[in-house]
Amino acid sequence: MNNISHLNDFQVIEFRRYLIKDGGRANFAAYFETYFPEAFQQLGAIAFGQFGERKNPNAFTWLRGFKNMDARAIVNGAFYYGPVWKEHKSVLNDLMVDSDNVMLLRPLDQGSGVTVLPAVDPVREMQGAKGIVLAQIFAIKNGEVEQFAERAAASFAGYREAGVRQAGVLVTLDANNNFPQLPVRTDGPYLVWLGIVEDDRMLESRFNPLAERASKELVASGMLRTAPELVILDPTKRSRLRWLGE
Repeated sequence: MNNISHLNDFQVIEFRRYLIKDGGRANFAAYFETYFPEAFQQLGAIAFGQFGERKNPNAFTWLRGFKNMDARAIVNGAFYYGPVWKEHKSVLNDLMVDSDNVMLLRPLDQGSGVTVLPAVDPVREMQGAKGIVLAQIFAIKNGEVEQFAERAAASFAGYREAGVRQAGVLVTLDANNNFPQLPVRTDGPYLVWLGIVEDDRMLESRFNPLAERASKELVASGMLRTAPELVILDPTKRSRLRWLGE
């Protein structure tokens, strides 16, 4: 991990959920991860990972990080007015139906940012990224974020004890959108818990029972606006965020 020690401290995270035309997700993913992850990295941002949503065959989801809000504006300006996007945007835009479902988030605390893993090794990981990434999304009532996070901490600890690798705990970032060409949602606050499991067996036997129990307990707290959403994410071939062997 020493070779990626410089890739840390991303305080602004975009949780981006795109809707892709019927049958187009595999092509979109192939174009996206062929051209874009290193382009963002060269500009000082990071593509944490990219995924297909298991319950929606037309959904492509990815997470992007910036050092701060100023960097977000600078990087997005450099990328979306730069040569890589100009060359490929017509192909990507033609495959997309909607790209506005975007949460602007920050780490809950100093140690809860999104895990940055090494890029997929094209020699040692010829089959591509493995594992399953989980996103549990909680719509919290205004003024209840800190109290809810304290209440949910026990559930998140239970996930870790069951072998689930926590990959981040994020909350809505209350900031003006300084790159309005890319809309972000304003219906927060939200808390987003991220985790990684090795396979379907771990998902079904270890995580799902705990998540169902946690969901009922946290809904009963009265601090949520709606029931939690669990998004099951299958990493694309080059997704950094994945199950990585010890």
